[in-house]
Amino acid sequence: MDLSPRKIDLYIIKKFMGTFFVALLLIIGIVIIFDISEKIDDFVSKEAPLKAVVFDYYMNFIPYFINMFSPLFVFITVIFFTSKMAADSEIVAILSCGVSFHRMMVPYVFSATIIALLSLWLNLFVIPDANKTRLDFETQYIKDRHRSVGRNVHYQTAPGEFVYAESFSSWNNTAYRFTIERIEDNKLVSKISAETAVYDTLKGTWRLKKYFIREYNEDLTDKIRSGRQMDTTLALSVKDFYMTEKTVETLDYEELNDMIATQQMRGDANVKFALIEKNTRLALPFSAFILTIMGVALSSKKRRGGIGWNIGIGIGLAFTYILFLRFSQMFVHTGALPPFIALWLPNIIFAIIAGVLYRIAPK
Repeated sequence: MDLSPRKIDLYIIKKFMGTFFVALLLIIGIVIIFDISEKIDDFVSKEAPLKAVVFDYYMNFIPYFINMFSPLFVFITVIFFTSKMAADSEIVAILSCGVSFHRMMVPYVFSATIIALLSLWLNLFVIPDANKTRLDFETQYIKDRHRSVGRNVHYQTAPGEFVYAESFSSWNNTAYRFTIERIEDNKLVSKISAETAVYDTLKGTWRLKKYFIREYNEDLTDKIRSGRQMDTTLALSVKDFYMTEKTVETLDYEELNDMIATQQMRGDANVKFALIEKNTRLALPFSAFILTIMGVALSSKKRRGGIGWNIGIGIGLAFTYILFLRFSQMFVHTGALPPFIALWLPNIIFAIIAGVLYRIAPK
């Protein structure tokens, strides 16, 4: 058997990528079967066309699922085929031929790079558009994604312009107890109060009903006007009231950055959804490197428990990473940690663990 470094590289890359994609196909198939059994009643009751179910929902569900659980697939893949190589004494043979443990890691890192770049490409360019189609399908045939948001909504729609709504109804696109305040040089110059404000989706304007306009003069006097209704244009649409963690999943990277800038300017508390999404998209692909190194360090030695023991450890650690990633989002929602630190914290901690395991791994 030719055990030259180049042959070993190709052998490990083939094992890595082959096992990874086979695992993906098997798990995706199982997940789709369970998902169909769960949603079949919705598909039938709402008469969802078969073409829409297949191409609008499941074809766009697959990239979303692959990316969400890619850390699990990578870790299990590395644990499985590396444990098998160790059980068959292939790793001992490779190291006996003068190939160092560090050199043996090269094809692993190369494969992890391919998966990380694939994950990043899916995150930035494929999944946002896929999510638009998938969520539109869910809205039409499974559930209503747009619902009334909470009360007491505050927005800064432009420099010096602030909007307040006591509540908003998505059913008729109406804001209640609607107020617009304009401030210049830290002084309130005008205030418009309306009983309701209805958004015109065709014109992109707000129709204020039963309104009062109060203008403040420099001599501390004011002028009050009122009317039954008037139209006004604001840098505000009903989409801003619909903002949820699902909405940001449909935005590409440039749109996501624009939304973050706009919401930060407005002082919108929902900016945390966009910041979580942005940092998750960037942090998740790096897990491929961390979990690959950890997987090799754990499974490169033949163990008494065999492959099953290593796979059990691998599944446990992979799920711990995914759960930790989800819990880190809670830290952002509660304000305990900034989004950047919270979403990168799982990678930092697991990178330290991977470094320790790699250092003590048998070489």
